[in-house]
Amino acid sequence: MIDGNPIAGSAAPFDRGHLPVDDDARALAARLMTAGEGALATSLDGRPLATRVACLMIAGTGMTLLVSGLSDHSRALDQDPECALMTALGGDRGDAGDPLTGPRLTLRGRAWRIDKAQVRDAWLQAHPAASLYYDFADFRVLRIEPSDALLIAGFGRAVRLAPEDLPR
Repeated sequence: MIDGNPIAGSAAPFDRGHLPVDDDARALAARLMTAGEGALATSLDGRPLATRVACLMIAGTGMTLLVSGLSDHSRALDQDPECALMTALGGDRGDAGDPLTGPRLTLRGRAWRIDKAQVRDAWLQAHPAASLYYDFADFRVLRIEPSDALLIAGFGRAVRLAPEDLPR
């Protein structure tokens, strides 16, 4: 125990105080999925890796990423497709500019390669600068198949979401 709280791997679970899922939480999660960029967490050679990535929520497809096959995060996902993606809306820093009071969403799941030709127009409309490299052979589009999500709706307001609570 550290400071009276069980640490990871402890046999004594404790209530983390998550709020129940409601329509407001679902709506905020959907809004946060439109951020356009996020922090991707992966594991490379058994060690944690976090990188900034462009992302795009595409109706009917879900949360997608455009990544270079030359990047460390692509190599990590080739080794293990389990990942997490955290998004937040730019400029939404919460109370008095404190980033810990602003809303953010972390999706956890697996990344799967999808046909990048099918989502090309949507990607380039949302991220016009990607037209410089979208068609490079090493670039691929991945879809994150969420297993769950954690919504921080503000300081002390955490909600666990199931895949059915998220837009598709």
